[in-house]
Amino acid sequence: MKDFFKYTLATMCGIVLLSIVSGILFMISMVGIIAGSSATTKVKDNSVFVIKMNGTIQEQADEGSPLSMLLSQADMDEMGLDDIIASISKAKENDNIKGIYLEGGIASFDAPATAQQMRDALKDFKQSGKWIIAYADQYLQTSYYVASVADSIFLNKTGLIDFKGLGGKGYYLTGLYEKVGVKYQATRVGKYKSAVESVTRKDMSEADREQRMAFTNGVWQHMLADMAESRKLTVEQLDQLANDSIMAFASTDDYLKARLVDRVMYPEEIKRIIKAKLELDEDDDIEQLTLTEMINVESKKKEKGEKIAIYYAYGEIVDQTLRGGFASGHSIVGGETVKDLNELADDEDVKAVVIRVNSPGGSAVASEQIWHAIELLKEKKPVVVSMGGLAASGGYMISAGANYIIAEPTTLTGSIGIFGLIPNFSVLVTEKLGVTFDGVKTNRFGDYEDNLVFSKDNAVEIQNMQGYVDRGYETFLNIVAKGRGMTRDAVHEIAQGRVWLATDALPIKLVDQLGSLDYAVKKAAELANLGDEYHTTPYPAKSSWMSQLFEQEDKGSYLDSELRTILGDLYQPIMEMRLDQQRNRLQARLPFSTVTK
Repeated sequence: MKDFFKYTLATMCGIVLLSIVSGILFMISMVGIIAGSSATTKVKDNSVFVIKMNGTIQEQADEGSPLSMLLSQADMDEMGLDDIIASISKAKENDNIKGIYLEGGIASFDAPATAQQMRDALKDFKQSGKWIIAYADQYLQTSYYVASVADSIFLNKTGLIDFKGLGGKGYYLTGLYEKVGVKYQATRVGKYKSAVESVTRKDMSEADREQRMAFTNGVWQHMLADMAESRKLTVEQLDQLANDSIMAFASTDDYLKARLVDRVMYPEEIKRIIKAKLELDEDDDIEQLTLTEMINVESKKKEKGEKIAIYYAYGEIVDQTLRGGFASGHSIVGGETVKDLNELADDEDVKAVVIRVNSPGGSAVASEQIWHAIELLKEKKPVVVSMGGLAASGGYMISAGANYIIAEPTTLTGSIGIFGLIPNFSVLVTEKLGVTFDGVKTNRFGDYEDNLVFSKDNAVEIQNMQGYVDRGYETFLNIVAKGRGMTRDAVHEIAQGRVWLATDALPIKLVDQLGSLDYAVKKAAELANLGDEYHTTPYPAKSSWMSQLFEQEDKGSYLDSELRTILGDLYQPIMEMRLDQQRNRLQARLPFSTVTK
């Protein structure tokens, strides 16, 4: 028996020791592989840059774990617009890259302006004289808009193109809440501040319909003009095709007749076309570079002169990081952003700052704190805002104080307004579930928050919340008036929560110029008197693979991705209900989602 225990203990110790050694060896091998995967990519002669249009494209790619990056090296499900544009620029300047191949067409974009910026970068690439070819089994509408810049567009013989115009229906949950005994109490300023309507109305208000129709039609006209120019059609012809789309496209031959594509073919034929472009023989291999590899290609543009910081502020504005497995996606955390901006203000190597804003807004309190930090930053060096897909509500508040504001033509901005939203469970809890409340208090409003949520007799509390919202709106108006050199009343006329397309925001002085991030960098250099000698550095810097390897994160990204797939259109309202419990009660936030497919 003694020997049995002795050998058993020895075996257990051996297993533990083997596990430790194996773990160490695995970590060493992982470090080696990941370090190798991040090494500079050497571009072979006669190469093609392949962009797979099958993922989600947003301002910057979320940082995944090194292991997930390794397993998805061929390309990523989530792609950063910054990586895509930088890679297209490097492909343009690299003589060994002869063209770009856009493969697939079911990408989704976080905003129409994101698709427009990618398309503009591809259009700039063509000015080098290099070619772009697109092929897909299926083109969703926004992906087709991007692909339409290509020299040739090809479609699978059994493929289809989603070409129907822009639009969609919002969800209204008021009827559902009535059935379960919940009533949302809304306090807001601005007739266009429609974020509360999904839980306080059963249909769209006329004011919301007016603003949505204005910017949706504006985006569509911009897309039509770009596609018409590339496909050598008229805007009217394309618009009519969208009107007739369900009946007009019975087969792939109809896409050919409409000149939406240049040829329909099976996948193996596209290889022959690319090989002919590269002057390769049938048996030769095509040298390809994925986005992941292009990111690691060294740019020929060398750093010179003074430094301009590009600070990326994208996602919902929050007081603190939203908790829980479903709180995925990047956010602008008030305290962290203020700290970053203060450090940039004190960094003597940084001569100007471009803040890249892509945000629907969020916490009014955090937005004001960030605005104040930008005011302090502006005292030390020029600040230029470059608006991405969205810079609305709180996203506009943090932009308003900049020395200069540049927006993409299809940026959604404005939405200068404030709202508060408090659910009331009195009918559900008391009448349906039979729960009653009683207690003591030292002062009249000692149970203020309980009354807001559980009492029917809370008119005084609601009035106080409305006053809080009114004060927040006045603060917002004064911030914009100061930053844009306008009177409070002039701002009020164009505010009231209304969302503006950037092309419409320009003449009413909400933005100074239409243009890309590059325009914003040039303007910052001009304001800082840097001449032509300057370079840019992104902030905050992305985590190194080593820190990612050892950091503990609970983003719930996999579960969140699965829920998006399972719930489909129901994902957004369900997540909104969950996140409302963590948000600041005073919100300066866009009233709808802008994801396009």
